[in-house]
Order: sequence, then structure tokens, then C-alpha cells
Amino acid sequence: MSTETVIIKTSHGEMQTFVAYPDTSPSPCILVLQEAFGVNDHIKDVAIRFSKEGYLAIAPELYYRTAPPGFSGSYEDFMALKPHFSQLSPENLQSDLNAVINWIRNNPKAIPDRIASIGYCLGGWVSFLANTFLDLKASVSYYGSRIVQTSEEYSPKQKAPLLLVWAGKDRSVKLTHIAAISDSLKSADKNFVELTFSEAEHGFFCDRRGAYHETSAKQAWAITLAFLKEYI
Repeated sequence: MSTETVIIKTSHGEMQTFVAYPDTSPSPCILVLQEAFGVNDHIKDVAIRFSKEGYLAIAPELYYRTAPPGFSGSYEDFMALKPHFSQLSPENLQSDLNAVINWIRNNPKAIPDRIASIGYCLGGWVSFLANTFLDLKASVSYYGSRIVQTSEEYSPKQKAPLLLVWAGKDRSVKLTHIAAISDSLKSADKNFVELTFSEAEHGFFCDRRGAYHETSAKQAWAITLAFLKEYI
């Protein structure tokens, strides 16, 4: 596999984007959507892991409006990130991700009609939104706590099969919240799968964070790969 950093032009400026290519092409694609901490070494590592599974993985720097290229926030200072994530409105995200899709369509190494999205933390919410305005084959959301505030509006708009991964000990997403999201998807007759890892905390998939829970992370990875293989 190989990696590169590209610049994608959006209607709001230039967005630096990390890309990991598999050994074979053209390939199905996956959007790897960042945690609140930016496209840091962990997100790049996740993209590389997907490329080793045969996906062209694209991780756009969604903070490009407010942060310098290559920005990486501290895991110890979440509130310092607020000026950045507060700019990620659904409208801005739709514009940005449409620009990414256009880049994919013009890349000969990509199969443009086989695209999925996956996001973690903040990116889990972004992936949920992306499944309402992009033509995806599948969408995956890991502990996207902001879905709680937007599920009533966006659950009925979900297009592709959806995998929701939750942490049972997540202090920002209670079990009642998960049930409400599930109910809204069921009411809209959407195709979705939900997993709750009872021993895991928010951020459990990230091996750079204290919340990392190895057993849950390995199981979630295996199920995620199986889910993507089924639909993409």
C-alpha cells in the first residue's frame, strides 16, 4: 500500500486530505471521518488499516476552515477544539463531502459507485449525516454522540445500510439515547445494525487514548469489516 496527502478544493477553500491506497486498483472507497481531535496519527493509521483490507481510504481534514493543515488536537483538552467542531454544520459538511466524492470520481484508482463512510466520535455523527446526502453503499458510526440531538430529523433520511457501534459505559450517550435512536430508525423502516460493547467507554477503538478497550476494539473491527464486505 501507499499513502499521500492531497488538496481537495471545496467551495470554502482548500481541504488537505490523507489518502491510503491498497495494492490493487481500481478499488472500493471508504471515507474515514475524524474524531474531534483531527486527522491525527490514529485516524491515519485507521485509513492505512482499511487500505490493507483492499479499500482506497480517504480522511479529509474537516477543520480546514479554522485550523492549519495537519492540525492535531490534544486528547487532554477537548474544549480547545470547540472553535473547530462548532463550524461543522450539516450544510458545510455536505458541501465538503460532495467535494471529496467529486475527487473520488476523478481518480482512476477508485471505483466511484462503491463508497462507504465510517466515523469515530465526532466523525460518527458526520458519517450518520453523510448517509443522508451521499449515495453510499454503507455507513458506519462509532459512538457518534451528536446523533442523539439530530436523530429525529436525520433517521428518516438514512439511505444505505447503517452500522451503529456504541460503548456501554459512554457517559455522553445513555442507553435511553441509544434506544431512542433505534426507535427512530425502526419507525422509518431503515436497514441498520447496532452493537453495544458493555465494558467499553467512549473512544474505546482508539489505541492512543486511555479509554482504549482492546477486546471490544478487535471485535468491533471484525464486525465492521464483515458489514462493509456485505454491502460494498
